[in-house]
Amino acid sequence: MELHFEELLGKVTDFIKSEAKTETVVGEQFVLGEFNCVPVIKVGMGFGSGAGEGAEPKKGKGQGGGVGAGVGIEPIGFLVSKGEEISFLAAGKTQGLAAAFEKVPDLIEKLAKNKTKQKEEEMV
Repeated sequence: MELHFEELLGKVTDFIKSEAKTETVVGEQFVLGEFNCVPVIKVGMGFGSGAGEGAEPKKGKGQGGGVGAGVGIEPIGFLVSKGEEISFLAAGKTQGLAAAFEKVPDLIEKLAKNKTKQKEEEMV
């Protein structure tokens, strides 16, 4: 039996690439009124592999191996943009995404006030 660690590790890496995406954890980018909202995640991963072989008189030869990986994925917030303005809206660790969605109306109001202020300054 031949052990192909590169092939096994490649398959594990491809699986992680397909699963560790914002779309699979939080969802895809969405539009809320005039605001574009892009979910942001934090990904941590670890890999491990091992192999061995041996021989004993009367028992013969043996070999074995394996590859594994672990992934931790956490939503951390949203990038929110309107025109040329971009803000990051963090999701609180104690309340998760619910806290982020609760803050969206406040963010919209803040951005609208900033835009009004900017227009007033341009007129002066």
